[in-house]
Amino acid sequence: MTKINTDSSVEFLRALKVHEADYGVELNDTQRRALCDYYEILGVWNARLHLVAPCSPAEFATRHVLESLFILRFVKRGARLCDVGSGGGLPAVPCLIVRPDVSYTLIESNLKKSVFLREALARVGRSERSEIINARFENVSAPIADFVTCRALDRFAEMFDALVAWSPRESTLLFFGGHALGERVERGALAHTRVQVPRSNERFIFIIKRPPTK
Repeated sequence: MTKINTDSSVEFLRALKVHEADYGVELNDTQRRALCDYYEILGVWNARLHLVAPCSPAEFATRHVLESLFILRFVKRGARLCDVGSGGGLPAVPCLIVRPDVSYTLIESNLKKSVFLREALARVGRSERSEIINARFENVSAPIADFVTCRALDRFAEMFDALVAWSPRESTLLFFGGHALGERVERGALAHTRVQVPRSNERFIFIIKRPPTK
C-alpha cells in the first residue's frame, strides 16, 4: 500500500488553513493534526480499496474534508448521527474529529471498507463515539438518530425513496448531491432546504424533513 509523503501532508494542512473560513469552519492545531492523520491513513488504504477518487492533497482538504465539515452548522450539540454508505468515512470521520460532542453510527456494506473505518477511527481517537455496522442499510433497522447523512451511496437516485423511508421518523436528512438529486427531492414533494456548498456551483446540502406519518 502507498505511503503518504511529508510534502503531501504539508500541502493538505496548508489547504485546510487557507480555506477553512470559506466553509465556516475554525480549526485548532490539534484538530488539523487529527484530520491530517485521517488523510494519511486513507491514502495508505486508498490504492487497494478505492475509497475516494485520486486527487491532490489540497483538493482532498477542500472537496472532501472541509465540505464534510460544512454540515456541522446544521447539527445540534450532542446529536446522534447515522451515515449510510460510509465508504472512506466522509463526512463522519472529519465531523467526529471536530465535534467530539456528537456520536455517529456508520453503515457500510463492504467488509474491507468497514475494517478501514475501524482503523481510521482508532487512529484519530474516536472509536468510543462511533459504531460501525457492516451491512446494507435496508437489511438492518435504522438506529436512533437525530440526523442521517449520505454522501456517496451507490445508486443514490435509485435508492433514494428506500433511504428516506428507512430513516428514523424524527430525523433530519443531510444529503450531499447535485442538481439531479435536487430534482429527485422535488419530485418527492419533500419539505427541504437546499444550501450551496462553498466554492462550488454544482454541489449542495439538501436538508430534508421526513414526511409526517399518514
